[in-house]
Amino acid sequence: MGVLNVTPDSFSDGGRHTDCAVAVAHALSMVEEGAAIIDVGGESTRPGATPVSEQEELDRVIPVIEALRARTDAVISIDTMKPAVMRAACAAGAELINDVMALRMPGALDAAVATGAAICLMHMQGDPQTMQAAPHYDDVVQEVSDFLAERMACCVRNGIAAERIVLDPGIGFGKSLEHNLTLLANLDRLAVHGRPLLVGVSRKSMFGALLGRSVDQRLPGSLAAAAFAVSQGAVIVRAHDVAATVDAVRTAHALKMRRAAT
Repeated sequence: MGVLNVTPDSFSDGGRHTDCAVAVAHALSMVEEGAAIIDVGGESTRPGATPVSEQEELDRVIPVIEALRARTDAVISIDTMKPAVMRAACAAGAELINDVMALRMPGALDAAVATGAAICLMHMQGDPQTMQAAPHYDDVVQEVSDFLAERMACCVRNGIAAERIVLDPGIGFGKSLEHNLTLLANLDRLAVHGRPLLVGVSRKSMFGALLGRSVDQRLPGSLAAAAFAVSQGAVIVRAHDVAATVDAVRTAHALKMRRAAT
C-alpha cells in the first residue's frame, strides 16, 4: 500500500503532493514500483494534527481519485474518518475505506455499508490531537486484539461481510515506543481473528525514539520493521518508500514460505 498524502501538514511528506497532477504522477510511480494499493489521504492524522473541514478534505481527494481511477487498475483506498468523504470517494472510484477511527464516527458505519467497499479497521487510543499525550495499557496486545474483534463483530452485525474487512493494530496511534515494539513482536496474536493484518510503520516517530533518526533517515528502520511484520503475519504493508519496501517484504515472504515448506 503506497501512501499518497494530499495534505500540507502530514508528518513526512506534507505539501509535496497537494497539486493534483503531481499527486497522480507520484501515485502512478508507486504503482510502477510495485504498490498494489494507493492510499489517498486528505487530512493528516499525525499526532497533534489540526482537523480539516469536510469540504476541504473532499476538494483535496476527489479530483485525485477520479484521475487515478481513469489511469490505473490499482486498488484505490480512501484514508478518512468522515462519512461524507467515504461515500464521495467510493463514488469516485475508491474500493477500500481506511479509517483510523474504525467506523466509530457518527454515520461512518452506515456510509461504509452503503458503499460496498472493503474496510480497514484500525486501533487508536484517543484522537490525533491527544493520542500521544500519555498512552496507557494494562496489556496492549490483548486490548488492541479485543478492540479489533469488537469492531469487526459490529461491522458484521451491520451487514459488512467479514471477507471485506482488514485489521490494523495502529502502530504509533496512541502508543509509546514500548507499546509499538510489543505489538510488532506479537502480531501473531492479532492474526487470530481470521482477517488480513495491515501494518503501517513507514518513517514513524518510533524510529526517532529508538534510533535517534530524523524523518528522512528512517528508511532502514522502517524496512526492518516491515519485513519483520510480514514474517509475523502481516499481509499488507503501508509505506512511503514503495520500491525498497517491496524488496524487503518480498524477501521476508520468500523466507517465511521456505521455512514453512521445510
